[in-house]
Amino acid sequence: ESLHSSIGLLGISAGSLLLAVHFYSLPRASPLIPSTALGVLLLILSSLLAYAGIRRSLRNASLFLSLCLTISVFWCGYGVVFILGGQGVLNDTGDFRNALVPGLVTFTLALLIIAVVGFLCREVILAMIAFAVSLASAHEVAMHYSTAFGSSAVACNYMIVCLVGGYFGLGRILCFLTKEKIALPGTDLATKKTHEPIQSTSGSVNNFAATGLILNMLSASVFGCKLLGVTGKLFIGQVPWLWAAGIYQIGICILSYRAMDVLMATFFGFTSILKFAEGYCLLYLIWQPEEPSFPVPFLVVFSILFVVLALFFTLKSPVDGLYLLFYVAYCIALACRPKGFFEGGPQGVDVAIFVASALMTLIHLYNVKASAKIPTGKGAVKALLARSSFLKLREGADLHAPYLGYSKYADAEVLGYACSVLASFAITTTGNPQAPLATVVIPWVVVAGGILKLLGGSVAFARGKTLESSAFILYAVMWIIWGLARYGGLYGTTRSFHAAVGIIAFMLFNSFIVFCTLFLNIAWFFYSLTFLLIAISFLLDAIHALPAGYDIAATLIFGLVSFYCFLSALFNSVFEGSCLPMGRPIVQLSGVGGGMTKCLHLPARKASSVKRIADILKNGGTCGIPTDTVYVLVAACNRPDAVEKAHQSKRQAQDRPMSLWISSLKQLEPAKHLFSPVLWDFMEAAWPSPISLVVPRGEWVDFLGMKDSAKYVGTPQSVAIRIPDCSVTTHLIDLVGPIVVTSANPTGEADTTHHNQVYAKLGNKVDAVLCDGPSPENIASTVVDCTKIDSGNIGFFRVGIIPKSQVKLILILFLLP
Repeated sequence: ESLHSSIGLLGISAGSLLLAVHFYSLPRASPLIPSTALGVLLLILSSLLAYAGIRRSLRNASLFLSLCLTISVFWCGYGVVFILGGQGVLNDTGDFRNALVPGLVTFTLALLIIAVVGFLCREVILAMIAFAVSLASAHEVAMHYSTAFGSSAVACNYMIVCLVGGYFGLGRILCFLTKEKIALPGTDLATKKTHEPIQSTSGSVNNFAATGLILNMLSASVFGCKLLGVTGKLFIGQVPWLWAAGIYQIGICILSYRAMDVLMATFFGFTSILKFAEGYCLLYLIWQPEEPSFPVPFLVVFSILFVVLALFFTLKSPVDGLYLLFYVAYCIALACRPKGFFEGGPQGVDVAIFVASALMTLIHLYNVKASAKIPTGKGAVKALLARSSFLKLREGADLHAPYLGYSKYADAEVLGYACSVLASFAITTTGNPQAPLATVVIPWVVVAGGILKLLGGSVAFARGKTLESSAFILYAVMWIIWGLARYGGLYGTTRSFHAAVGIIAFMLFNSFIVFCTLFLNIAWFFYSLTFLLIAISFLLDAIHALPAGYDIAATLIFGLVSFYCFLSALFNSVFEGSCLPMGRPIVQLSGVGGGMTKCLHLPARKASSVKRIADILKNGGTCGIPTDTVYVLVAACNRPDAVEKAHQSKRQAQDRPMSLWISSLKQLEPAKHLFSPVLWDFMEAAWPSPISLVVPRGEWVDFLGMKDSAKYVGTPQSVAIRIPDCSVTTHLIDLVGPIVVTSANPTGEADTTHHNQVYAKLGNKVDAVLCDGPSPENIASTVVDCTKIDSGNIGFFRVGIIPKSQVKLILILFLLP
């Protein structure tokens, strides 16, 4: 933890030293550090700061995270502008000023906000650094507009940052390496820890939201400065700020999914699309003298998606919902003006977004860090809905529980469906084959339909949704290839046989997905089927046989189906029940555990999960749990009904009886006199381990409380017993008592080595699964015959992970000296 803080502080110090040297040498004929070299170094340091901030965020250090990511974005865009200047791209008079000022204005205000919150929350070091960098940026803006301000003032501010950050960064590293024996004044980690408030790690707080709001300020500043006359023109020099904001915003989107904040992640995904489109439009002026036009249907649909998202945000916080209305107005303003971002109307809304984003940044930063909160209306709508019998908000620990086990990410299907809507309505625009770039389509299709859909597919895969992730990734690839080919000028006026063959290959893959969705639900079936209509329109266009209006009809149908899926996913992620159901599987196979019945999935890394599994077992349930070998199905010995249920759910064969597990020999202590001393000593020597000992059946079985269900455990002559070498399993047995165990798969099938396999094979027959990912071993335990151990002989029913030689060595060392 301390090293990540130190890396961040030293990275800020290093960058500040570079900039101090640059500004001190600026009056000279040739600066000490060439612009290109300075830009490359700033890009490297920006990557280091992003890493340090994200890693440190695991400890809920919200202000440090915001400072590192904000300076990281600042230096990323700043560095690219320096590279453009060094390569001669910014040659005209005033180009360097017009390129730098929008970013400098944004980060002057953003870092000032961080500094104010830092001082209020007693984070003096971070506040000093933020304030000094803010003051340096303000001086640099003044320097570009007045010769009365020299570059030395900027350099002095950066030297302050360098000294402060270097002192505390090195001090913390020294304190850490010497285990707090040597500490520079003010850098003692032990003292620091005593003042840090303990924050919840439940995922209810999104520490990344403030940085995402600062990125919204950055993009709005580029166009707002043009409207207010701060900058003279819009051109390629401002693209680094826009695309840096877009790239970082996609990162913030992913991190928001890590913070289990579906709504904020979806919002940042939407705004990243706008940033890439804005940068694309400024690049467009390089190869075309006139500004591009915008597809009106797309922008209208985009505004509708923002409206829907704003309504759901209102349930969380009315202030956040009102903030999203600025983006609704922005999309409407873009739709009303044919030249979009270059018109005064959208630029006026950009100014409003800049001010609103600054206020929201202050609110989010302060409310996350301070004990006294700025009121945002949070909980007001929730209190109203509490009286409703129709709508009930989803809450609790299982709010973001995935279908298959534990996941570090919230569900991204909402964003995936929304991107399908945007991409489909974007291609309703009929482009001019002679000038395919004259209409802004590529950013909408490639970024929304491609990049963000790939993101959604990756998150879906992380949550165990293999089919959904495969579909999202396939569709993303299709949107990217077709969007670039048809709307990027790569396609030309001729049609290619090779393009048709490629599209047919995609159609075959999609046909397989359509078939698989028969077993998923109705909504996904129509979603994949209507995308087949899109692929057909691509194919007909490739062979120059596209009927008039077919492509528009196909995209409208797919867009409407995607919009329903978007609404359904939003409702199901926010409300309990099925307000807008996705439907049942069209074809339901008997014996498949992954149907509509979902057993409880709990992460094994949480002690609370083990306790819930224990409660289920005590109440007569059966569960799948991880062990030191493969996953097993268990039931409590003192619940005969559960033992019989486990036997029935497995369709247990007579030659594969269930075994008995304990956590220590103390659980058999009342029946110790019924075991031979040699056998008892061998059990003490062999356990805990993946060795099952088959011992003679006797009256000791009656002590376990299985009653009539004891016939399902072992054979009439013997019973297999084991103490597993797994802390989770033994802790569970400590809570429940002795348990009966069988492999978590139908008889005759392979052992299950992942909790997803338990769900697939027995998901509708068990009450819960304790999820711990892949098994540590793919081989079952070794089963040793100890029925004749009193005569010094042992046998082997199965040789598993422990070889015969090791078992015999235990026997020789401990029993036969």
